[in-house]
Order: sequence, then structure tokens, then C-alpha cells
Amino acid sequence: MKDIVISARRIRREGLFAAAAFIIAFAANIYAVVHFDRPWYELFTQLGYVVVITVAIYLLLWIPRLLVLLALRILRHSR
Repeated sequence: MKDIVISARRIRREGLFAAAAFIIAFAANIYAVVHFDRPWYELFTQLGYVVVITVAIYLLLWIPRLLVLLALRILRHSR
């Protein structure tokens, strides 16, 4: 059986994408609290929803990344 090796560079890059998705979801939560004039403790009580939205954003970011990867592979093999 062949071992799968994941480079440290790829782990850091995926961590940055996940952190960016969390920051976007948390910023959306802050916007909702301010816009709908809710108490500030909802930033922490709604953290479960923020995590779910983070996962959704992360998965949605995979679509353009996958398309770019496929385009690069097609271009690389057409040479």
C-alpha cells in the first residue's frame, strides 16, 4: 500500500483557507448582531452556526479551486 504524503505547505494553505472562511462567517455574525440590534453575547451563543457556515464557505471555496486545478491540468497536458 502506498503512503500518502501531505506537505507542510499544503497544510498551511488549507489552514489559511479555513481561517479565512471562519473570519468571513464571524464577520457576518458581527454584521447580523449590529444590523438587527441584538445583544453582543450572541456572538458566542451563535458560535455553532458560525462553525456550520464556516464549513459551508470552505466547501464552496473548493468549487473555483477545483475548476482552476482542472484547467491547469488540461493546459499542462495539452502542451
